Amino acid sequence: MEKLEARIRNHDREIEKMCNFHYQGFVDSITELLKVRGEAQKLKNQVTDTNRKLQNEGKEVTMEELKQCRLQQRNISATVDKLTLCLPVLEMYSKLREQMKSKRHYPALKTLEHLEHTYLPQVSHYRFCKIMVDNIPKLREEIKEVSMSDLKDFLESIRKHSDKIGETAMKQVGLVKERWQMGGMRNLYLGRERSRKDCREEARTEETTAEQSKIREQEAQDLVDFSPVYRCLHIYSVLGARETFENYYRKQRRKQARLVLQPPSNMHETLDGYRKYFNQIVGFFVVEDHILHTTQGLVNRAYIDELWEMALSKTIAALRTHSSYCSDPSLVLDLKNLIVLFADTLQGYGFPVNQLFDMLLEIQDQYSETLLKKWSGVFRNILDSDNYSPIPVTNEEVYKKIVGQFPFQDAELEKQPFPKKFPFSEFVPKVYNQIKEFIYACLKFSEDLHLSSTEVDDMIRKSTNLLLTRTLSNCLQNVIKRKNVGLTELVQIIINTTHLEKSCKFLEEFITNITNVLPETVHTTKLYGTTTFKDARHAAEEEIYTNLNQKIDQFLQLADYDWMAMEPGSKASDYLVDLIGFLRSTFAVFTHLPGKVAQTACMSACKHLSTSLMQLLLEAEVRQLTLGALQQFNLDVEECEQFARSGPVPGFQGDTLQLAFIDLRQLLDLFIQWDWSTYLADYGQPTCKYLRVNPTTALILLEKMRDTSRKNNVFAQFRKNERDKQKLIDTVAKQLRSLINSHHS
Repeated sequence: MEKLEARIRNHDREIEKMCNFHYQGFVDSITELLKVRGEAQKLKNQVTDTNRKLQNEGKEVTMEELKQCRLQQRNISATVDKLTLCLPVLEMYSKLREQMKSKRHYPALKTLEHLEHTYLPQVSHYRFCKIMVDNIPKLREEIKEVSMSDLKDFLESIRKHSDKIGETAMKQVGLVKERWQMGGMRNLYLGRERSRKDCREEARTEETTAEQSKIREQEAQDLVDFSPVYRCLHIYSVLGARETFENYYRKQRRKQARLVLQPPSNMHETLDGYRKYFNQIVGFFVVEDHILHTTQGLVNRAYIDELWEMALSKTIAALRTHSSYCSDPSLVLDLKNLIVLFADTLQGYGFPVNQLFDMLLEIQDQYSETLLKKWSGVFRNILDSDNYSPIPVTNEEVYKKIVGQFPFQDAELEKQPFPKKFPFSEFVPKVYNQIKEFIYACLKFSEDLHLSSTEVDDMIRKSTNLLLTRTLSNCLQNVIKRKNVGLTELVQIIINTTHLEKSCKFLEEFITNITNVLPETVHTTKLYGTTTFKDARHAAEEEIYTNLNQKIDQFLQLADYDWMAMEPGSKASDYLVDLIGFLRSTFAVFTHLPGKVAQTACMSACKHLSTSLMQLLLEAEVRQLTLGALQQFNLDVEECEQFARSGPVPGFQGDTLQLAFIDLRQLLDLFIQWDWSTYLADYGQPTCKYLRVNPTTALILLEKMRDTSRKNNVFAQFRKNERDKQKLIDTVAKQLRSLINSHHS
């Protein structure tokens, strides 16, 4: 108990200490509480006063007004709630109109979709919402029409700007090709045996490098805004009318393709006409290629291939038609380069162009024809302006210049001092160089056609053969057949063609050097130049023979024999002396001709002269002739024989040339010597003295002399001698007729 009490006392002491410690706070709290009680009393008084005033004021307000006020309050609250629901709908509709006004059709379609499926169902019982719901199909149709209008504007725009698009694309490919050629990346495949297909496949690989693709894409993006197509495609896809859109787009583009592929009627007149035509086609397919790769299914590869097949056939047909009108080889060559650029550009976009290169081989034939026509004029000018005289050389510089132009070597000529002359005239080096220029022109066409070296070689050789065998041959033949061509010119033509014939092997080497195809290759075409120049030379030789005979005929027309002369003159006839002088001077010019040609010409002239003299003696107009006239005629024949013996042309053996006059000589000897007994006795014998005298010819001449004897009054005093001679003539004539009859039987 004590412990308990002690513990109680301890606790009491602790409580006392604690109370003493917190006493001051307790006092302060009591003080504050007293203050609050005073303030609370004041507040109570104010509330009481306010309540009293309110009660006094409320006595004037009726219950009906209070109800009306509360109703208005509830209506306002409901209106605010409903407007909160309607405002987003109105805002979306306003946004829709704003988007359509600013032609943002695809966002407008999305907004319309949100409005229809999200916002309008929340306020569908309102009348204005029903109007909106009813207007939604119209809005969709309006968006379709507006987007379609934009598409039509786009289609019209690219139709107008296809030319510029294509021009830019072709320029870019041209620049890339120039870069490759300058950098040595372009291989013409000369010197390699590769098929055309392999060449074209490699060319296609080159054309589609990343660099070119990058350039193409940049240019397409820069020149064309494709957003109307994309927008319209998205809009129609959202509206579920994608197929309708695709069909419409393809139909319109097909129509545009037909318009683009229709060439202008005067396209063939200038290169710009072809260039514009190609630019439009390239522009069209650049756009379609871009659409193919940037849209999913708007156009597909089958559609593009169908369009390309149509374009390829129409383009090739148009080029065949219009290129056939072209007669300028420079224009044809420029056209070929343009077609190659056109093909390379489209090949870079993945379009097959082998048919274009095949068609270029057809144009190559036409190019060859235009070249042949052009070179025909060139050759004519060269041949017409030539002086047909050996080229004189006064110094070493001129000599080397001509030798550099034409492959000619002559050790004897080189040793001769200046001045000296080449054996040929100026047309030889000119024609030779023009043939080389023609070969270069043919080679230009083969560039960029991806042909093997063998194909290039074959093409050049065939064209060159046509140049030689047709064009040059015709020009030479025309010169040879001209009426005013002289013997000197003909002789020079023979000399010239001889040297040109020798130069054919150098032309072969020239072609081999530029094509790297050896002439021993199995399929190598040989040049026919040798045949051409031989034919021309033979024609010139024949013309020389004809010309000589004509000159002889002209001199013979001057013959004026007195067939009734009793005594011969003291010398040969003047016309014949002049004729022999002409022949001597003419054959002196033949020194540079091949010996056989000169000998043939000389023999031909002598035979023609002999035949003409024989005809002159036997012609029907000469009804009578005397022995004196025959003796004068004999002097002329002796002059001819003297000319033959003098050897006007070297190379004849013995009296070969004199044999041309043997018929005349034996006939004249027979009549002048009156050696009928020998003639009649030995006739038909191989050793007969007058073997060349035909009895018919002898009879004709005898008849003319017999008529003279009958009418000649000089023999009147020698009646008996006259009768004896007349009887002899009659006897001889009778025997001649007998020989003729026995010969015929």
